[in-house]
Amino acid sequence: MMTTAERATATRGPKPAQRSRRRLVEDLGGWLFVLPASILVLGLSIFPAAWAFILSLQKWDGFSEPEFVGGEQYARLITDDDFHAAILHTGVYTALFVPMSVLAGLFLAVALNRKIRFIGFYRTAIFVPFVASAAATGILSTYLFNPQFGLVNNVLRVIGLPQQKWLEDQHQAMFVIALMSLWGQAAFTTVIYLAALQDVSPELLEAARLDGANAWQSFWSVSWPALRPVTVFVGIWQTIGAIQLFDLVFTTTRGGPLDATKTIVYYLWEQAFRRLDFGYGSAVAYALFFITLAITIGVVIYSRRRGMEAF
Repeated sequence: MMTTAERATATRGPKPAQRSRRRLVEDLGGWLFVLPASILVLGLSIFPAAWAFILSLQKWDGFSEPEFVGGEQYARLITDDDFHAAILHTGVYTALFVPMSVLAGLFLAVALNRKIRFIGFYRTAIFVPFVASAAATGILSTYLFNPQFGLVNNVLRVIGLPQQKWLEDQHQAMFVIALMSLWGQAAFTTVIYLAALQDVSPELLEAARLDGANAWQSFWSVSWPALRPVTVFVGIWQTIGAIQLFDLVFTTTRGGPLDATKTIVYYLWEQAFRRLDFGYGSAVAYALFFITLAITIGVVIYSRRRGMEAF
């Protein structure tokens, strides 16, 4: 049997020291649980970003002793005509790719949001190009748009239209890259829009149909208001991806012809890994970061003022 003192201790519960020790053990278990993820975040994102900023303040070729130059690399960006040209090429690509990818995704999502036979096959087939690597897309691009034996020029020859130089023409190369990017990335916007269309109330669509609305009126009055925040999200996401274009340029044109497809990221890679100017390459990377951040903040503020909050 328990004594009176033991019963009093059991009623009061553990002592403050015991509660503190138990809480410490629980906290330690929690920290051990999140430690691997914390190491990954610090090691793969924050540490490289901090190191790149330190590099941008130095002049270093990867072999000799780094030389601290302060903001000289950033001042060099202001007068660098090649960097300005890379910004222009990236802007042209973004202006071509983003609207096309949003419209193509919306069109395909509406088409795939119907109850027809083999709809599962069609939805799977539209996603296949998205999982193809950039290297495969680049090889396919050079095959399709080769001026001598490419499939596109062969089709033009058959129907009697003049053949084009495509990737070898400085006025057409960026358009071809945007077109091939669209082939690979349209599936992403399609999936996002398709998921959003699944959430549109069938009762509202049925009510619009009973009121005499045709398909376009039902889409514009019922579906589109639900898709506007999704459009903002897709637009921002695709813009960020377009600004970071590198792999398809690297596998097709290597920045040519006549530097017409040299984007910001390709220029960054060229400065850092071809000319071994890691400090200037890091400065270009930070300039790219601030350009992307400014565009994203601008779009978010504009969308919130128009009542299209996506975040």
